Amino acid sequence: MSVYRVTEVIGASKTSWEDAAKEAIAVASRTLRDLRIAEVVEQDITLGENGTVEAFRTKLRLSFKYEQSAGAPEWEGAGAAR
Repeated sequence: MSVYRVTEVIGASKTSWEDAAKEAIAVASRTLRDLRIAEVVEQDITLGENGTVEAFRTKLRLSFKYEQSAGAPEWEGAGAAR
């Protein structure tokens, strides 16, 4: 059985939403191992005073697999003794 955690991250780029997503994944992958899914949740643009595009932002939900701690018992399901 596998268990996954989901966390949200936001990446920013001066060039595109795609680059913003890639940056968010690249930074998150430095501390999160075994990333499985990246789901785009929201995209927006930050604007300057003149209405010019300053940055593209992409919010992602990332899922990654929990690692079992050394010495921790295996999960036995809902009927496991407590």
